[in-house]
Amino acid sequence: MRKISSNDELMSTREVGEVLGVAVRTVQLWVESGVLPAWRTAGGHRRIARSAVENLMRERAGMLAPVTHGAHAANRALRLLLVEDDTDLRKLFSMMVEGWTFPVELSTAGDGFQGLVRIGQWMPDMVVTDLNMPGMNGFEMVRSLKSAGADYANLQVVAVTALSAGDVADRGGLPEGTAVFQKPVDFGAIEALARSCQQRLR
Repeated sequence: MRKISSNDELMSTREVGEVLGVAVRTVQLWVESGVLPAWRTAGGHRRIARSAVENLMRERAGMLAPVTHGAHAANRALRLLLVEDDTDLRKLFSMMVEGWTFPVELSTAGDGFQGLVRIGQWMPDMVVTDLNMPGMNGFEMVRSLKSAGADYANLQVVAVTALSAGDVADRGGLPEGTAVFQKPVDFGAIEALARSCQQRLR
């Protein structure tokens, strides 16, 4: 950590990564997505205020811990993140996952901002996200994840939305490889996709 003034301390992306236990590239993605406010030095290096890092740590502390279902199976559990602002839908999704017969670790986030934080911290295998959410929406989160050099090219992303295909296109569309399911949610189709992802973890 480097002292910049009497009232503020700025950290490099490497220092932030060490404090939060994530890769430097994850910190860079958070900066590029607006999750972490940052400044650039004359030499082009990112500097992040310690207060912003502390705020992010508090955000992380408030997130739900992963819940493991089906841990009796031999294969590694699928790490599944649900990003959804509707608490009732989060509860419903959790109840559905409890009935799956393959091992799953489920975690949740309430918006795209929390989703990006959780992804960087936890490195899930699959993300299911709503598109219309307050704050950072699903469009912004998915585009950040699939941007060039983001290191999440192999992450399975599923968008669940009440928007029509035309509405999604009008809002700029979604990156190639993003699976899109219309609401009401087809839990059977999502389960099949999750099972396929889990089987590839062998």
